[in-house]
Amino acid sequence: MLIGATYGSISGFTGGKVDTVMMHGAELIYSVPEVLVVLLLSTALQPALIAFQDSGEGLFQKLVGLMGPNLISLFVAFGLLYWVTMARIIRGQILQLKEQEFVTAARALGASSGRIIRRHLLPNCIGQIVVTTCLQIPEAIFLESFLSFLGVGVSAPMTSLGSMAADALTGYQTYGYRLIIPAVILSLMILALNLFGDGLRDALDPRLKK
Repeated sequence: MLIGATYGSISGFTGGKVDTVMMHGAELIYSVPEVLVVLLLSTALQPALIAFQDSGEGLFQKLVGLMGPNLISLFVAFGLLYWVTMARIIRGQILQLKEQEFVTAARALGASSGRIIRRHLLPNCIGQIVVTTCLQIPEAIFLESFLSFLGVGVSAPMTSLGSMAADALTGYQTYGYRLIIPAVILSLMILALNLFGDGLRDALDPRLKK
């Protein structure tokens, strides 16, 4: 959220060639497959994380051992990739807002570009920021569950709906409920979060209240 809002606001407010270069970079990152990034990061980070885990008995070493390289790689991949959608949405909103009268008045009073973005433009994008964040949460949950289902997500002793569904495949003919229950819970969770995001969008956007 922070990276995408900052990047998109700077790109939209600056405009011109800077905006073109920044958005082409964002589109390049957007085209990278998320699953591929997670797999590459887990492979690259695993030796370093194992060495860090064996270096002592501190809190961070225990935390790394509990989470595992796959889950840490998943967090890193979210940070690297999930800001692009936010940046594109905020950029479009900034392009509309920067032509408004209050921005012209702030410029006439001598406000810097950074102050205009922080105090005038981003506060008017709070609705889009909140809604986009809420709509990206179910996407992240589904990706984590999908990777855990494939065996490259959450590692034991931690559990996930995806890993529970994968474990249930071995006996689905006898104990089918072990596969149905996590699948239904995952579906309801993603549906509820999507509906919540849609409701926030309707509530925060006056044009959709009609």
